[in-house]
Amino acid sequence: MISRSPAAADPAHAPPGTPSTPSTSGTSGTAPAAAPRRAGALIAVLGALTAVAPLATDMYVPGFPAMGASLHAGSSAIQLTMTAFLAGLVVGQLVIGPLSDSLGRRRLLVAGSAGFALFSLVCTVAPGVEVLTVARFLQGATGAAGMVLARAVLTDRFHGADIPRYFALLSQILGVAPVAAPVLGGAVLSVSTWRAVFVVLTVIGVLLLLAVLAKVPESLPPERRHAGGVSGTFRAMGRLLGSRAFMGYVLVLGCTAAALFSYIAGSSFVFENLHGVSPTTYSLIFAVNALGMLAAGAVFGRLARRVRLNVLLVAGVALAAVGALAQVVLLAVAGETFAGTWLSLFVTTCGIGLVFPATMSLGQTLGRSAPGAASALLGGLQFLFGAIASPLVGLFGEDSSAPMALIMLGALVAAGGCLLVLVRPWRGAGEVAARESAGG
Repeated sequence: MISRSPAAADPAHAPPGTPSTPSTSGTSGTAPAAAPRRAGALIAVLGALTAVAPLATDMYVPGFPAMGASLHAGSSAIQLTMTAFLAGLVVGQLVIGPLSDSLGRRRLLVAGSAGFALFSLVCTVAPGVEVLTVARFLQGATGAAGMVLARAVLTDRFHGADIPRYFALLSQILGVAPVAAPVLGGAVLSVSTWRAVFVVLTVIGVLLLLAVLAKVPESLPPERRHAGGVSGTFRAMGRLLGSRAFMGYVLVLGCTAAALFSYIAGSSFVFENLHGVSPTTYSLIFAVNALGMLAAGAVFGRLARRVRLNVLLVAGVALAAVGALAQVVLLAVAGETFAGTWLSLFVTTCGIGLVFPATMSLGQTLGRSAPGAASALLGGLQFLFGAIASPLVGLFGEDSSAPMALIMLGALVAAGGCLLVLVRPWRGAGEVAARESAGG
């Protein structure tokens, strides 16, 4: 049962054996902030680690027809390889994140990057769709290390006002990568076969492994790890699951991700089939909306030093919900309209651009006693909710944009309900620790 206080996840109330909360004072047990030059290199590598999973998700999508012909498999079997990857991404985050609170971050990052490169290579030479499906699951599980541990490393090394700024950057990367992935994949397919896409991912995995070895030192020294070993780290995850406010942030993020994945899954059909735009024009529409999401993340990063993060979170959920509601109302009143659909989706994606960094910043701050476990729950459920929502758009019909609009609205209304009932933003859960660390 979810408790009525975030204390269970607050480091000030952490049980014996959990690592102490870092501060900027430089006292014993605190990870020192990175020097500016080293911090820049570290953030660049963490950003690349965050991008690799979205790239691997979508880069091979333009090659689906050729893959089916090459492997003598139907479209449903080929689409299952993506489902397998997303499942691996969820499972990998939920396992690797808590383990890192006990074993440290660096060795798991090294193993994950090496595993991602290895299983990308297996995908390259897969003789059939069965082998490809298994390899994609393992590729997702190992690729999850970069995504979940990037957030944990940021929480280990940076505090206070730096946390929202860097999480805004990671959220912007998550917004760009899905847009860039099909374009990169299409470029590769224009000169080679679908197998070359996995060759590129193998090379990316090797480069990431080298970057981790060179630029990502251990951010969680032995004295700050969970004393209870692996079992202790999963007990810490259980305590986070019992925190009302923390789980509120997790569910707000998950529901918002469901809305975003519904948009990604349904928007190409809506614009190309219902409104008759070309694939090139659709790519432009998608890119403009992604830029809106990026701009919102940049605004969040600038405002986070002066405005309470919960205020920005409420604004983001409200803005996204208003955009989704506008689309539903326009459909009911005016029917299918190109301009109205695009404008509504642009407003929604801008709101999502505020929600992602806000929930990650507040959730990681509130779960600072177990950053790996906190990152696992935030990231794992984000992709789980997204994977569940994506196929629903096509399941409810293809003769209207109403299914996409209604699913997005429902997900965002659910996010607002979690915000009001569980987070209760007026209480400021996660705010105090962040501002005290910043010296505010």
